[in-house]
Amino acid sequence: MPQATAQALPQNEHSSPLRPVIITGLSGGGLSTAAKVFEDKGFFVSQNLPPQLILELVDLAAADDSPADRLAVVSDVRADVFNGSLKDTLKVLRERGYSPFVLYLEARDEVLIRRFDSVRRTHPLQGDGTLQFGIEREREEMEDIRAAADVIIDTSNLSVHDLRRAVEASVGELPAGRQHVTVESFGFKHGSPRDADVVLDVRFLPNPYWVEELREFRGVDAAVSDYVLGQKGASEYVDHFVDLLTSTLEGYRHEGKDFITVGVGCTGGHHRSVAVAEAIGKRLRQQGNVDVNVIHRDLERH
Repeated sequence: MPQATAQALPQNEHSSPLRPVIITGLSGGGLSTAAKVFEDKGFFVSQNLPPQLILELVDLAAADDSPADRLAVVSDVRADVFNGSLKDTLKVLRERGYSPFVLYLEARDEVLIRRFDSVRRTHPLQGDGTLQFGIEREREEMEDIRAAADVIIDTSNLSVHDLRRAVEASVGELPAGRQHVTVESFGFKHGSPRDADVVLDVRFLPNPYWVEELREFRGVDAAVSDYVLGQKGASEYVDHFVDLLTSTLEGYRHEGKDFITVGVGCTGGHHRSVAVAEAIGKRLRQQGNVDVNVIHRDLERH
């Protein structure tokens, strides 16, 4: 992941306890699914408002008599046909004392093309060109927003249910002033996560797949976890990585980055990566200075 920069809540006379969520990213990236997650969490969700109306809606939601104390707005590249831009809107929100949380969703080109083809839609920036042209144009126009995002999620390999879990895990409860670490196991044969800040390769450990009595179990099961973490050097590897990550957290904070994703990969994402991800998550929780979520992208994948 990122290449993303989190923005701390400005401490001034205009500061507001409201932290508006801006859901944005590439068309076909899963914005509507993410919006439903926030609706289920009790947010008032509005979709595809022009930039000026986003500002007005945030001010309304921040008012003392507002019935909506949590707000999420979906905004994609189509909003730029009106005066202003999402980039300018974010700037104004911060100047007004808000601390917008920007969630950016994307996917690989071939995945986006397949999604558009499946619903027989054209890309909003396609014009008279090809679908590929529209996607490339949108990536370019959204580059500045992506760079300013708090969390970036690559939805290429995620089902609708996986995306819901990824949004919930990555966003948590939007803690102010507290760092959030997501530890995500995956299988390299399905592609490494593009949204990870740090990627670990634990294929140096013996693979439980080749132990017949362990093959059908997973890294969340005690037998597999004990086997993986009982290998020479495994526990030390976890300890060294947690120490390394902990030593970099202050640097991330200094750069305004409060959301960090750690990818842990093995061949299929069933055994070694799962066990090691769980161990890393456990160690981080014991330290108590960060919020931690552990997710397993490919646990049920064949």
